[in-house]
Amino acid sequence: MALLLSRRFFVAAGLASWATAGGAASQRYDLVSARSRVAFLFDFSGATQTGTVPVSAADIRVDTANLTRSSADVTADVRGARTGMVFITQALLSPSVLDAQNHPMVRYRSTRVRLGRDGRISEGARIDGELTLRGVTRPLSLDASLTRPPGSAPDDLSVLTIRLTGTLSRSAFGAIGYPKLVADPVDLDISAEIQRRS
Repeated sequence: MALLLSRRFFVAAGLASWATAGGAASQRYDLVSARSRVAFLFDFSGATQTGTVPVSAADIRVDTANLTRSSADVTADVRGARTGMVFITQALLSPSVLDAQNHPMVRYRSTRVRLGRDGRISEGARIDGELTLRGVTRPLSLDASLTRPPGSAPDDLSVLTIRLTGTLSRSAFGAIGYPKLVADPVDLDISAEIQRRS
């Protein structure tokens, strides 16, 4: 059913001020796997169910001089997908849904960052991109946020959390199994902690 895959692309005020102060334009960050995951929510027989998929790789670049040139490329391995019930997880991985054996990797690659009104990040933004699921690639726009850890200094951008949220149609990617039990829309919530590369 899912993935990738907070209603804002919001970098704490320190990032914006750092850019104006003349910080380095492009920063590359490494993924902290233990603090990164893809969560998904879906309707199963009228009840909301949740699951997670571990993020296996992420290439996150933050351009402090022009935030519209920032980018995210996130990959997850659906073979590690888990839900609250074993039989739902087994159905999720089956050929008619995620087809995990033949298509283990799911990827979301951003193609464009659209800032909020007046070009202010704090007013929210959208990330346009492409989601590849079950070997099918389709456009998908997500809301996003980029934040510092609570209590960190405004100019400390060494650790950031990127969050991408949105909804997809599973049938659009060929994940059509169990249509009488599982609704078509799937809500996505990707969270990846990243550390600035030294």
